[in-house]
Parts: sequence; structure tokens; C-alpha cells
Amino acid sequence: MDYAGILVGLGNPGPRYAQTRHNCGFALVEALLRLAEREGHVESLNGGKFSCKMWRVRLPSLCGTWLAVMPQTFMNLSGQCVQPLLAWHKLEARHLLVVHDELDIPPGQLRFKLGGGNAGHNGLKSITQMLGTPDFYRLRIGIGRPPYRDDVTNWVLGRPDNEGLQLLEATLPRALETFFIFADKGLEAAVHASRATVHRS
Repeated sequence: MDYAGILVGLGNPGPRYAQTRHNCGFALVEALLRLAEREGHVESLNGGKFSCKMWRVRLPSLCGTWLAVMPQTFMNLSGQCVQPLLAWHKLEARHLLVVHDELDIPPGQLRFKLGGGNAGHNGLKSITQMLGTPDFYRLRIGIGRPPYRDDVTNWVLGRPDNEGLQLLEATLPRALETFFIFADKGLEAAVHASRATVHRS
């Protein structure tokens, strides 16, 4: 089957890491699957040979059929899932959209871009190294920086408080909308949408 693209949500597998800030990508994929179950079509696929959980997703609001993926490697090995997956489906980096947490963006805000640096994000670093290029799309979900500069590891692997969790849950529908706009209209429209959706209820 021909796919419009592959949506990869980054995170760490297992209950220990569920709902942590570093698992924003997983949260977005889960939100997409819930929506597809209600309004479209979702089919679970065997992602074992790619070390991932994987679904085929179609929605009236989504242009084309997409693969939605949650790597089951740990974050710093994400490329070991993503690169073989693209190669198997004969897709290039330009068909890849990675959703991930971003320290340099405040909670409740989104940004969309193509390429760029990894800003210390080990999941992006692994994918870039395995693909041999940074030129894939990124949907960045803001988690903000910790109060203390040296506490980054505990911050990203920690869970937000109730207010922070509610803010993330309110951000996910806006992130999905940005994804749908990208699938339909491309990069420039998605960049604009990711900024325009900030603070919108």
C-alpha cells in the first residue's frame, strides 16, 4: 500500500515512562488513534521487526493514508526503528513527520518545522544519524525548561502536575489539527497553523 507519510511519536516504552513529558509524541499518536476509532479507520499492524507499535490510519480530515508509529526502542535508539521502517516502505525522509517534546518551547505551545538541529534531543539525534540527514519534518510540543538548569533529565522524565497535564491534553487537539493541515496543504501552512493555534480553546 502507498502511504502519504509516516507519523512517528517519540517516547520511552513501558508504564514507568507513561505520561512523562518526554512521551509527548506517544500522547499525540494515542490521541490520533482515539479520533480515528471514532471518526475514521484504524488498523493495528505488526511492527515487531521494526521494534515499534504501528497502525494504518485513515480519517475524513486527514489527506491520504498514514502510518502512525510508536517506537519501542528507548528514546536514544529511535533511529533503529525509523530508518528500517522508511526503507521497507520505500519512503524518504521527506515522508517522515516526527512528533516530540521541546524544552525551548513553553507548555501549551507548538511549532512545526523542516530539518534543523537536534537541540540535545536524543531521539532526534538518533533518527538524524540513522537517516543520514536532518531533513525530516518535526512537530514540536512545548514542555518548557525546568526551574533549575541542571535538572533537565528529571524534568523530561517526570510527569507534569495536574495543571500541566490539563495543558498538554488541551494542546493535543491543536497538534492534530496542525498535522492534518500539513498532510493537506504542506509545510508553510503547517508552520502558520502551529503558531496560530497557541492558546486557542
